[in-house]
Amino acid sequence: MMIVRPVHRDDRAALRELARKTGPGFTSMQDDDDHVRNMIETGVMAFEDESSSRDAYYLFVMEDSETGQVVGTCAIHGAVGLHDVWYSYRVGTLVQASRELGVYRQLHTLTISNDQTGFSELCTLFLDPEYRRSLNGHLLSKCRFLFMAEFPHLFSDTLIAEMRGYSDENGISPFWEGLGRHFFSIDFTQADQLSTRNKVFIAELMPKHTIYTNLLPESARAVIGKTHDATLPARRLLESEGMRYTHYVDIFDAGPMLEAPVQQIRAVRDSLYYKARIESVAEQDQPYLISNTLRGGFRCCTSRALSLRNSIASLDAETATALNIRNGDTVRIVPLFAERRA
Repeated sequence: MMIVRPVHRDDRAALRELARKTGPGFTSMQDDDDHVRNMIETGVMAFEDESSSRDAYYLFVMEDSETGQVVGTCAIHGAVGLHDVWYSYRVGTLVQASRELGVYRQLHTLTISNDQTGFSELCTLFLDPEYRRSLNGHLLSKCRFLFMAEFPHLFSDTLIAEMRGYSDENGISPFWEGLGRHFFSIDFTQADQLSTRNKVFIAELMPKHTIYTNLLPESARAVIGKTHDATLPARRLLESEGMRYTHYVDIFDAGPMLEAPVQQIRAVRDSLYYKARIESVAEQDQPYLISNTLRGGFRCCTSRALSLRNSIASLDAETATALNIRNGDTVRIVPLFAERRA
């Protein structure tokens, strides 16, 4: 059984190995020793310190309960832009019209923005390619919604998620080549790595005025708001929970930003409390997402061996062990998938 839990300091070797598999454009977990060490330390402190700041970084790992192997990561950033400036491009439309000349044109624009400052962010979602099967991806992504439902005071009312933008098989971003390189004179991968350490250089070198996208190469225009092929499943999953593209994109690769009010996300809105009863239970067709209600000891898993009745959740011993709960403990439960409408 797969479980999701808070990161531990002794997960460093496992996360370092995962970081080697992320590839270009995966900003939040770079293939770099110092970066991995810092993300683990920051993640551990967020769970250990009950008075952690608004912008705490809650880092989770997925663990195979049978082998103890860490096979994935995900995280929630409590609030972006409070210390390091948060940048995005707002994709807009500018109309130019002249009745005398019979001209009417719609031009797309990019305007640098800090509009998401203070919002919570879903980030650092990565699952080892060998484990991208069954319900693993859904568990790894959606577990964060149960944590946010349980501890709403730790997060903003609005949630965002940056999707990795398009890059080709060689890791080259057409958007970066068409725009960013003119102002930075460095490769996309290098700029992406630098942005995780110091965002000041972005403000110093990026153009401050509105950019008309028709001045960019067609290859760059074509990928504005386009998601990397490897990230499309993650985008569809978040959209199924209620997150939507709101015409903001990443300033490096133009990947789309999804957004939603936290309380309107399905797994947050529909999750309910139950008292656990540990017993033999027949499996159902519908899988459920289940978590305990602890902060530092948070555990989340999926199960079909579950029966819900009168605020009692009957679940099997394997699930109880995964969640580290006993009879009578409170659990939070929601169907793993939204009900399909006829």
